[in-house]
Amino acid sequence: MKWLSILLLGGFCVLPAAAAQSLSQSQATRYENQLVGRIIANENHLVRSFSVYTPRVETYIQEFRRGPDDKTLGPQIVGDAYFLGRLVTRKRLVEQTLLPQPSLASRILGDVNVYHALKRLTTIQFQTNVFGLPIFVDPHHFDRQHYKFTFVRREFLGDVRCLVFDVTPRKHAGKALFKGRIWVEDRGDNIVRFNGSYGRHARFGLHFDSWRENLQPGLWLPVYIYSEEPDLSRFGAPNRGFRAQTRFWGYDLKSTNSAEELTRLMVESKSAVDESPQAAHAYSPLASQRMWLDEAAQNVLDRLQRAGLVAPPGPVDKVLDTVVNNLIITNHLNTLPPIHCRVLLTYPFETLTIGDTILISRGLIDVLPNEACLAMMLAHELGHIMNGDNISTKYAFDDRMMVPDDKLLETLDLTHSAADEAAADQRALQLLMNSPYKNQLASAGLFLKALAETAPYTPSLLGAHLGNRLLMRNHQLRLAALMMRAPALQPANLHQIAALPLGSRIEVNAWNDQVSLVKAKPLPLVSPKDKMPFEVTALFPYLTRYHAAQAAPTPVQAQAQPQ
Repeated sequence: MKWLSILLLGGFCVLPAAAAQSLSQSQATRYENQLVGRIIANENHLVRSFSVYTPRVETYIQEFRRGPDDKTLGPQIVGDAYFLGRLVTRKRLVEQTLLPQPSLASRILGDVNVYHALKRLTTIQFQTNVFGLPIFVDPHHFDRQHYKFTFVRREFLGDVRCLVFDVTPRKHAGKALFKGRIWVEDRGDNIVRFNGSYGRHARFGLHFDSWRENLQPGLWLPVYIYSEEPDLSRFGAPNRGFRAQTRFWGYDLKSTNSAEELTRLMVESKSAVDESPQAAHAYSPLASQRMWLDEAAQNVLDRLQRAGLVAPPGPVDKVLDTVVNNLIITNHLNTLPPIHCRVLLTYPFETLTIGDTILISRGLIDVLPNEACLAMMLAHELGHIMNGDNISTKYAFDDRMMVPDDKLLETLDLTHSAADEAAADQRALQLLMNSPYKNQLASAGLFLKALAETAPYTPSLLGAHLGNRLLMRNHQLRLAALMMRAPALQPANLHQIAALPLGSRIEVNAWNDQVSLVKAKPLPLVSPKDKMPFEVTALFPYLTRYHAAQAAPTPVQAQAQPQ
C-alpha cells in the first residue's frame, strides 16, 4: 500500500496519507486501473492524431572503437552516418529523406571505388532512416492485454513531476513489443519519456531513450531520441559501439507567417504611411542590380525557412551579428551594407553567404569553444561578401523556388569555386589580424587542428548541405594558416579545450523552430574523457510545462481580433 500513497499524492488524487493507507485493496486496484487506462488512452490518441504533423527529423550516428586508451580518453570515433528528412504517416511511420540522392552512375562508380569499399569493410553500415521511429511506446498494441504496468516511483524531469512505471510484454503477447520504462507527467497523464527496446525482431531493434516536450497546451510531442549500443558483437562488430542522436522540429511548418504579416499590415495606422505625391525618383543601374541580387537572396532564405532548414530571425542571430560587427568596425568597413546572420538548423558543419546574410549551422555553433573561433568562421564568409561573391540572380525568379522540400537541397547551388574560397581565406586572415580577436587566434588554430584530426572519421559531420565543406577533398582545411599559430593538441590536458561536444550551445523550439542559447551550468572536468570534442552524447532535456503566457497574442494580433 505504500506505493499507492505515493501514487495518489503524486497527482492522481490528493488524499491524506492516513486515508490513502486505509483504502481497501479493491479501491487501490480501481485507482491504478483508472490511471493506467488514462495513460493508455492518451498514448493511443497521440498515435491517431500524429498524422497531422510532418516534423523534420535529423539523425547523426557516431561509431566508436574500444581500445587501450579508453580508460584515459574514452572510445575513439571511427565512423559516422547521417540522415535528414521528414517524418510522415502513411500506413505506418516513414522517414522521407530531404537529402539529394546520388545518380545511378555515381552509385555504380562508388561501388568500385576502393575507398568506399574499404570503408564498408571497416565500419558498420547503419540503416539511418529508422532511428526516428521510436516516437510511440507501441503504435499498435499499447493496452492491458499486451502489457503489464508496474509502478516504480515518483520523479522530477526538470520542472515536471512524473510517475514512473516499468512496462513489460505479457506472456505470449507477441514479438517486437516494447520492454522498458515510461515516465508519465502527473497533470494530464501523458507519457513524456520512455526508455528501452523493441527486441531484435522489430524494425528498430536497438536500445533507445525517447523524449517529448510540452509544445502547446496539453500537447506533448517527440523532440529527442538517444540510441546507444556500447557493444555490437552480436551484429558482427566486436570492440565496436555507437551513439546516435535523433532530433525533431518543424511541427508548425504547415502554418506560414503570411497571414500574420498580412494582419500586421492591415492594422498599421494609415498615418504612418506617407502616400502624398512626391518628386519622381529613379534607381541607378547599380541600385537596380543590388535590388535584383537582394530579391534572389530573399527568395532563397524564405524558401529555406519554409522548408524548416533555417531558423526564423531571433536572439541568437543578434549574438552572431555582434561578432560580425566587431570585425566590420575594427576594420573600418564603412561602405558595406548591413550584414546579418541566420542559423541553419542542421548538424553538419558549414557556413555560407546568401546575399548579405551569413548562415552558420547549429552543429558548428555547438562545437566552437569560444568567440574567437566563431569570429574565424564568420570572417571567412565576410571575406566572400567583400570580394563580391554573390548568389546567382537566377533565384530572383520565384518559380525556381517552387519545388518540393525533398528536391530543395538538390535544386540550390550555393557553393564557391576553389579560387573564391582561397581569396575569402586571405580576406578573413586580414580581418582577424585587425580585430579584437587577433590575440586569441591560437585557440582558433587549435580548433582547426582538432577538426583535421577527426575529419577522416566523420565525413558526414563535415558534409555541407548548401555551401562549401570546411575540409576540401584534397585535405586543404579552410583558414589552415591559423593552425601554424596553435599549440600541439593535448587530448589528456584538462586545461586545453579544442572543441566542444555536439549540443553544447544551441537548443531548438520544436514547434516554431526558434533557436536559443543553452542555459546550462558548466561542470568541472574530472578526466580527459569529459572533454568529448565533436562527440554525440546522451540527451537529458530539462522538461517544463507550456505556459499560457507563451500563447498570449502580440499587441498587433490583439488589435486584429474581432471586438
